[in-house]
Amino acid sequence: MELILKYFNELSGEQIRQFSQAGELYRYWNQKINVISRKDIDNLFLHHVLHSLSIAKIIRFTEGTEVLDIGTGGGFPGIPLAILMPGVNFRLVDSTGKKIKVVNSVIKELGLRNAEGIHERAERIKREFDFIVSRAVGNFPDFVRLTRGKISNVQINSMPNGIFYLKGGDIETEVSAFKDRIKVFKISDFFEESYFRTKKIIFYKQG
Repeated sequence: MELILKYFNELSGEQIRQFSQAGELYRYWNQKINVISRKDIDNLFLHHVLHSLSIAKIIRFTEGTEVLDIGTGGGFPGIPLAILMPGVNFRLVDSTGKKIKVVNSVIKELGLRNAEGIHERAERIKREFDFIVSRAVGNFPDFVRLTRGKISNVQINSMPNGIFYLKGGDIETEVSAFKDRIKVFKISDFFEESYFRTKKIIFYKQG
């Protein structure tokens, strides 16, 4: 929790409780279902929670915003963002049923009323959202194709509707075809920990 409060010191008592309880819940579930690498569970807050919250250093979604988290796995980045932004609605989608079982259990235990896990393939989701978020689930151009028809044209936020995509390493080749629509943010500009040195957020503007 100290790590989260270092960068998000405006949290309410309820949010602090939820983040702390999330740590306990993930440790419990990871013993049953491997939603996070076993060797990585001790780095839960650094590698998963804080990494997810880096999106909030770029934008705080307007209340009522609809966000789709594709390939959420164990609930990242959706669950940390849902805790931080209780007025924003998050739908967390993954094709692996056992992971969504964990996601919905964590959501229920935390008392999150603005999040829901959905066991489904992303391409089968037919409705529109204001934003789509994801931690790298593949090649970025393929991901953009996957999201076609899922982003609303109605704007209610300070930034245009689009995609926030968390990815590490060299991304130049993957984003070269989208130069006029993307902006790349270095997470190391927000967080000083060495883990984030090569981590980036790709923002893709709908249009």
